[in-house]
Amino acid sequence: MSKPKVFEKPIGVKDYLPGAVAKLRHIERQVLACMQGWGYEQIITPTMEYYDTVGVASSTSDQKLFKLLNNRGTTLVLRSDMTAPIARVVSSLLKQAEFPQRLSYHANVYRAIEEEAGREAEFFQTGVELVGDSSAEADAEVVALAIASLKAAGVERFKIAIGHVGFLNGLMEESLPGRPEAQEQLKSCLLGRDFVGYRKQLRELDIEESVQAELEGILRLRGGQEICDQALQLSVDANARASISHLCEIWDVLKAYGVCEHVLIDLTMIGDFSYYTGMTFEGYAADLGFPVVSGGRYDNLLAQFGRPAPATGFALKTTRILELLGDHAELEPERTLVVYDTAGRGEALVKAQELRTEGINVVTERSEGRNEALEQVSVNGSEKPFTYKGVAYTSMLTFMNKGGSAT
Repeated sequence: MSKPKVFEKPIGVKDYLPGAVAKLRHIERQVLACMQGWGYEQIITPTMEYYDTVGVASSTSDQKLFKLLNNRGTTLVLRSDMTAPIARVVSSLLKQAEFPQRLSYHANVYRAIEEEAGREAEFFQTGVELVGDSSAEADAEVVALAIASLKAAGVERFKIAIGHVGFLNGLMEESLPGRPEAQEQLKSCLLGRDFVGYRKQLRELDIEESVQAELEGILRLRGGQEICDQALQLSVDANARASISHLCEIWDVLKAYGVCEHVLIDLTMIGDFSYYTGMTFEGYAADLGFPVVSGGRYDNLLAQFGRPAPATGFALKTTRILELLGDHAELEPERTLVVYDTAGRGEALVKAQELRTEGINVVTERSEGRNEALEQVSVNGSEKPFTYKGVAYTSMLTFMNKGGSAT
């Protein structure tokens, strides 16, 4: 293996320059403020966790984890999501706190599979976990908050697709009893949104035409509340029907929130079926092919940490939102250039500090003798926005030759 060149980075990671960082932080602040307004308190967990606890409990498959050894030979992982670390905290440090608990976060996470797919191996997520409430009200709350968070981030055109793993589990158990391998193959196609592959798998199964038509009918179950009625006609399985009833309750609550225009029911939406236990959802922006938010109910996770409790939540793909918004993520902040010579230094630096206490960004620069670039700014009128040495400013103050300040 050749030695990396001096400026090379590992595949899948990137540097964020000042402009991108400003936009990313802007998105982060707006979204976390929105979540705080809904009663969610922010939490920070370690970047590294033990593989035997958080690593094995994560929804991320083992081959997608970044693993490392500490100096005692214990296997650690870089966190691949925030849900498992928060479950660990809720079951330990917050064990005495009453349910429900509402927690929010903003963090970088790591997944090895992303570099294989041409995506980032390190990326940012902003999300929430609502722990200790199994109701449809709780599921609807996180969906409504996901919608509010996308709007706070500046995403204007998007749709949230919600489904329920219980419906597909029940329907497939009813249609393909005793054939778990066939069920898993079909679910894997739906998880990957591979509908062509799903139809191909159905044709290759040795099943009656009526059953094949029933399972293929799932692909048409996308729309509004009427989809619930259609789904009830497909299955008599108790689990499937209970799941649809739960989705109907969620829809009624979302209707009360006034957000149904952003939501559609999609019963092909399964999420990670080994992890989610109920409602799942994904949100797609109009101009991006990848989901910008995903989430759902995961009632079995906290039991792995010794404190069984229902839970639901979501994660915004903050890095993808940054890609989507581009230059529209944040306006240029107000920034003042203070120029001084030796004689005016004291007065200039005092004034700069006064402006900073008022919340104005200030850059100071000493200038001796003639400066044609600054003279040009003065001629054009420094009360207007201008650029000096590649930086945008909204105003300029000069403290030269003890002549006081001038704009």
